[in-house]
Amino acid sequence: MTFDRKIKIAPSILSADFANFGAEIRAIEDQGADWVHVDVMDGHFVPNLTFGPPAVKAFRPHVKTFMDVHLMIAPVDPYIEAYAEAGADMITAHVEAGPHIHRTLQAIRATGKKAGVALNPGTPVEAVEYILDLADMVLVMSVNPGFGGQKFIHSQVDKIARLRGMIGDRPIHIQVDGGVDTKTAALVAKAGADVLVAGNAVFKGGSVHEPQVYGTNIRAIREAAEAAR
Repeated sequence: MTFDRKIKIAPSILSADFANFGAEIRAIEDQGADWVHVDVMDGHFVPNLTFGPPAVKAFRPHVKTFMDVHLMIAPVDPYIEAYAEAGADMITAHVEAGPHIHRTLQAIRATGKKAGVALNPGTPVEAVEYILDLADMVLVMSVNPGFGGQKFIHSQVDKIARLRGMIGDRPIHIQVDGGVDTKTAALVAKAGADVLVAGNAVFKGGSVHEPQVYGTNIRAIREAAEAAR
């Protein structure tokens, strides 16, 4: 992955048709998705269950762009190697998931994968200040993790702006996940985000039989974000 700060749209397949993941992944990529975002939940760190390493391995052959795996699990360290072997390109772990986020990011990097670090809405941006040099991306959660379709938490816009200033010229992406649509995409892009995760806002109204709707939704989010910069 060559680093740049162009707006990237990363549809969350948590909002896709679970019975047709392969076709859904191909459809969103054909319609302009830059990354494919995979939300992993354990029913412990967050109140939901989703995908284990076998599912990620099954997704891998269908992903031709970049597979961004967001681990909402605790503990996280024992599972890093399994998700790396399953084919993740980026593995993101939460600051709140364990006592040693520095060690966690080292472990992700040791697998040869890109390393992301995530912040829940109530976690201050200072929590990542001293581990930025180990991170390829910082994910700002703009909803409480665990479910799709939640309302955007506007206080996170200031967090994104403060993070952008903290990162400076370092080649670190800022990703935003939660409640992203054409209106909130403009807010977060103006604040400094460059990778936008969107679930319902991408998949709403479309299907593998009407993939052009996905394309329309992706373009609308991208255009709103780019116009705000």
